Amino acid sequence: MKARESKTEDEVRKRILDTACNLFYRQGVRAVGVDLVVEEAGVAKTSLYRHFRTKDDLIAAFLAREDEDYWRTWDRVAAQHRDDAAAELDAQLDWIAERVARPNYRGCPQINVAAEFPEKGHPARKVAAAHKRALRQRLKAIAERLGAKRPDELAGQLLVLINGAFVSAETLEAKEATRLLHHMAHALIKAGRV
Repeated sequence: MKARESKTEDEVRKRILDTACNLFYRQGVRAVGVDLVVEEAGVAKTSLYRHFRTKDDLIAAFLAREDEDYWRTWDRVAAQHRDDAAAELDAQLDWIAERVARPNYRGCPQINVAAEFPEKGHPARKVAAAHKRALRQRLKAIAERLGAKRPDELAGQLLVLINGAFVSAETLEAKEATRLLHHMAHALIKAGRV
């Protein structure tokens, strides 16, 4: 009986999180209250609070899920280009550009949430900041493999480039992000080898 109850509880938690993720991404985390999440998920408010102690915990879970999805894609692409850093970076930029070009794209969830919560100690902002630090570290590893003289600086430049694409999606033409990301990254790499 306990296994069945556990499965049901897991399903309820997943339904709550799925609903919250969808609403948070489409409408923004400050605009979505727990009452709307409960209503849309079709669960009791006590169920939400049994799985997520506070709305902040729910927001952090949303970002953690986004983080997992992002790194799963990143790692899959990285595994395909273990021996070629330039090809890996191009492939990473390709899927990032594809993501930015989606018609329903509303920007990077981590950047969006960080903008909504200026308090550095906020749980969701901590998850967002950790994501961006991890991205910079991964870019630094690529920069090192590319032979950059100052890999941390190149990583910072590539981070600004990628984040710029995330926040500029509304102003880019459908296939423009791919071309811009590649041209700019290649210019940064060339300058970073001098």
